[in-house]
Amino acid sequence: MKQLTTIILLLLATHSHAQRTGEISGTVMNAVQASVYASIQVVGTDLGSSTAADGSYKIDNVPAGATTIKVKLLGYQTAQKTVIVVAGQSIKVDFQLKEDNLNLNEVVISATRYELDRKEAPVVVNVLSPKLFNAIQSVSLSEGLNYQPGVRVETNCQNCGFTQVRLNGLEGAYSQILINSRSVFSSLNSVYGLDQIPTNIIERVEIVRGGGSALFGSNAIGGTINIITKEPVENTWQIGSNFSLIDGTTSDNSLNFNGSLTSEDLGSGVTFHGLYRQRGSYDANGDGFTEITHLENNTFGMKAFLKPGEHSKISLDFSAIKEYRRGGDHLDIPPHFTDITEELTHNTIIGGLTYELYSKDHKNHFSTYMSGQKTIRDSYYGGLGGGRTTADSTLAANAYGKTNDVSLVAGSQFSRNFTNNDVVIFGAEYQLSDVEDEIKGYQRLIDQSVNTIGVYGQYEWRPNDRLTALMGGRFDHTMVDGHYELSSISRSTNVSTGVFSPRANILYDIREYLQFRIGYARGFRAPQAFNEDLHISSVGGEPTFVILSDDLKTELSDAFTTSLNFTKTIGDLQFSFLAEGFYTVLKRPFTTVSTGATLPNGSILEEVRNGTGALVRGGNFELNLSPSSKVTVQTGGTLQQSTYNEPQVLFEPEGENENEPTVTTDEFLRSPNAYGYLSTNFALTEHLGLDLTGAYTGSMIVPHVVSESGFIDLIDSQQFFDANIKLAYHFDLISGFHMELSAGVQNVFNSYQNDFDTGALRDSNYIYGPSRPRTLFFGVKIGDFH
Repeated sequence: MKQLTTIILLLLATHSHAQRTGEISGTVMNAVQASVYASIQVVGTDLGSSTAADGSYKIDNVPAGATTIKVKLLGYQTAQKTVIVVAGQSIKVDFQLKEDNLNLNEVVISATRYELDRKEAPVVVNVLSPKLFNAIQSVSLSEGLNYQPGVRVETNCQNCGFTQVRLNGLEGAYSQILINSRSVFSSLNSVYGLDQIPTNIIERVEIVRGGGSALFGSNAIGGTINIITKEPVENTWQIGSNFSLIDGTTSDNSLNFNGSLTSEDLGSGVTFHGLYRQRGSYDANGDGFTEITHLENNTFGMKAFLKPGEHSKISLDFSAIKEYRRGGDHLDIPPHFTDITEELTHNTIIGGLTYELYSKDHKNHFSTYMSGQKTIRDSYYGGLGGGRTTADSTLAANAYGKTNDVSLVAGSQFSRNFTNNDVVIFGAEYQLSDVEDEIKGYQRLIDQSVNTIGVYGQYEWRPNDRLTALMGGRFDHTMVDGHYELSSISRSTNVSTGVFSPRANILYDIREYLQFRIGYARGFRAPQAFNEDLHISSVGGEPTFVILSDDLKTELSDAFTTSLNFTKTIGDLQFSFLAEGFYTVLKRPFTTVSTGATLPNGSILEEVRNGTGALVRGGNFELNLSPSSKVTVQTGGTLQQSTYNEPQVLFEPEGENENEPTVTTDEFLRSPNAYGYLSTNFALTEHLGLDLTGAYTGSMIVPHVVSESGFIDLIDSQQFFDANIKLAYHFDLISGFHMELSAGVQNVFNSYQNDFDTGALRDSNYIYGPSRPRTLFFGVKIGDFH
């Protein structure tokens, strides 16, 4: 009898609840097709859903009365409608999404280590999309990073094409590059890796300027660059090819493909990608030595997911990269018979596995992950240096090297989203970086292992709809075990250091369209070998080696930022303007000093030391405008100044060179006080598009080694404007099969360095400005794309 009574009461309660709630269903479409994976939320409740493959959705048990429904989808403007829900009835609500041409409603993860709307992030997050990479016809990541404020990519070697990215004027070692939010991009990868990541695998690149050590650990003083690879969302495929002529003579050819498959219930999916690239070498001044290296790249990768349950997900990503590059002279003969050769073969594997678990109301999120990278590098840095003696030949024949590099990151994270929208996260992470780099002929060895254990946490407080305050911090215990040999010099490091990196940020919506942000973050770099130390340049026909000083201490930074962001959407019109100020104090900055000393084999010695302190300050601005889906204008720039507290020694004479003067500088090298970009896109017709883009680089101080002792002359470089034009025509051949033909010119005005060093005794690091001269390109793309 009691059981019967219980059943009757439950039925009555269910019926009573049904009389107080209703159902909402409908479809979400964009201009082309049904929108898959769109997120639908009943504002002010925990109720929500996502669209199926046909764009349909359904939400049960919606409280009766006036209800606001909000729809979000990556690449489209957020849409919402207010409807009246009638108890016991179903109401149909359809949405037609408009494209978010300016990425104002992007979902980002780099600001807080969990997904949130870009406008709600307490720090400024800039996003590079595939649309931008396509506009400038970039094959690799290095060719597109310039198109954000405060970001600049530079080439640092004529012989090997070593590139690095600077954030707010700080050199590459201050920028932490992440792949899918994991710090597996090692110091060795940073030397050449920006050229090895193809743009066809990238979903977006998130850039956060300012200290990021509170979230991601060491080496994020300048900020973080988070490369998010493509997710399998729908069944699609694409094959593309690009043919370029550098200066009308040197070919750069590439072939790439992408594809993805998903199950009908969207419970599993896989995407895969590949790239083959072959670029010839280019000699700008006819001296027989390269300014752009010969390059061959083969890349294959995949990313997959499986949802074993309604509230859990397993993700796997994997990439294999093989790259060969060679520069110098006489590229067709063995390296040790040439005057100068830098030849490198990289075999790299990068992979990661992540498990995520959500609570039923999606307020609790737990994840655990492990990612790793392994690179084997065969290298040659050397040559006869313009000589032909037995000693020269013996040394040249022994300039072959071998590098083994491993990085690993593993951790767990928990986040809780409270009913009032406050968010708390905490986690723990282990990071390993292990590198062994040896060139026996030079008696050169870097054998270094860096182990870091980090714990972090943060609380995001939202007392009302207009204010967000974030407080957090991370403690890293770093152990550096290194042994460094160079000819007769032998040094060892056994450092154990703990660093606490706090952060505090405030976001205040002055108006719905006007946001104010202010923040502080601590950053640090442990005393260890970085990317420049794993690269060997050639000066005066001899290699230049870098070694760490005996008493190198941890470098610290305090970064302060503030910004105003005005954003307005009126119908099809989207407008956004950002003004940001930054002020970064560096304590004990790592600096490289040419000692004037030469090794028994004639090589030049440079030493990494702690400076007395430095200050980087300035401002970024960003202006984005899209009056309609047919026109998009994006521009931005940086004005800054980077100075040392005291004159920094660059060249210190020693021994027989003591009569030469000491060379110092008050300003950072290779850091222009002004730089910026412009990107405009026009849909001339339904099928014809025009892209006009360009990057400006102001004058800067560039070091130029002018003697065998390593004596440095400081040069004020010219300014550059690297402008590009592209036309593309889209064919809709049949349903599910499209074609695009494109053509254009990169560096239209041939704004390119004109004072390269010449001959076997040149300073190969004396290179600056755009990465290539005027280049013609043609492209074709086929597949199921839009």
